[in-house]
Amino acid sequence: MKVSMTSGTLDYLAKLREQHPDASIFYMQDQDKTLAYYEGDGPSIFSEGRDYETVDHVGDVQSEGYVVMNNIPVSEEGRPVFEDRFKQRAGSVENQEGFQAIRILRPLKGNTYVVFTQWRNQQDFEDWKNSKSFDDAHKKSGPKHAKKPSFIDGDAYITQYRMIQLED
Repeated sequence: MKVSMTSGTLDYLAKLREQHPDASIFYMQDQDKTLAYYEGDGPSIFSEGRDYETVDHVGDVQSEGYVVMNNIPVSEEGRPVFEDRFKQRAGSVENQEGFQAIRILRPLKGNTYVVFTQWRNQQDFEDWKNSKSFDDAHKKSGPKHAKKPSFIDGDAYITQYRMIQLED
């Protein structure tokens, strides 16, 4: 499965739905940014999109919910190690209350992977983040770890969004 994302104004992104009526495009916003998200087997439908291959996925992206994207720069030689860590994960996030979907996204250009998780709401994400399962999942390379793994090739950052539905 391939994933594409693009940013823009809500009015601009709404036109994408008119141009691609058969595509499942999801829309999300944070305070000052709107994002369109598409996943499928064909080529990207966005002319200015960021394109990814799915390394691993669980669940279906929902039109309602809270999305957290952990953007992680990974060195070229570190990609196999990084991907294997996610493929071997214990699955603890999938069993958390409010979990909806996860996507591990390999960039087609650049070096920044995206770990996309979708939750029923922000509180469910915060509960996961403050859980023992979270600590166990991140004990070797998470935010509380003093030394970042050698495959990390820059500073990671998190973006968070609320799913929105466009008016017809």
